[in-house]
Amino acid sequence: MSTRTLLNELYQCLLAAYGPQGWWPGETPFEVMVGAVLTQNTNWGNVEKAIANLKQAGVLSLAGLSALPPAKLAGLIRPAGYYNLKAGRLSNLLAMINQRWEGDLEWFFSQSMETIRRSLLEVKGVGPETADSITLYAANQPVFVVDAYTFRILGRHGLAEPDMGYFELQEVFMDALPSEVPLFNEFHALLVRLGKERCKKTGPRCEGCPAQGWLPVVEL
Repeated sequence: MSTRTLLNELYQCLLAAYGPQGWWPGETPFEVMVGAVLTQNTNWGNVEKAIANLKQAGVLSLAGLSALPPAKLAGLIRPAGYYNLKAGRLSNLLAMINQRWEGDLEWFFSQSMETIRRSLLEVKGVGPETADSITLYAANQPVFVVDAYTFRILGRHGLAEPDMGYFELQEVFMDALPSEVPLFNEFHALLVRLGKERCKKTGPRCEGCPAQGWLPVVEL
């Protein structure tokens, strides 16, 4: 059976079980971009608290955050954890948009997917997963986001090798699936849901899993 068929079967199984996930939470592309940086190494509940602080302070805009002193920004995003580090990463990202795209986020997001991804990956502190989350969910460009859940789920079913890198696994999806933003968006969100609720790092809950019977679990 082809990888295309297998991934499509998995997608349909998860969609039938969980329904549309409504990702990514955020009222504007800018908010989605900020959330993608803040969600590193924390849960979404903490990110929501940090974003609420930014909204309450009236600074949740490119100009508003760019004008904040680093210490003030760090204080506002404190609930997201690693707040000094994340404040620096946000500042680096905003500086790139201000310097290269004259502070015009719409202009930046109107560029080709390759240009957006390359520009984001050049920002200190922005790795592939964060860059691709921004590209997919904020810029609405068709790139598949890979994360720890993706590696775990596909690895346990023999579709990802233990030494496979981020871009290698990403190619598995992008070569097999139609290049469609809604599909990439929903599939990634469903894999995260499965990983959080069932395919845990330790003590996976396989009995009754939506993916049960899709492919046998393999020993790695």
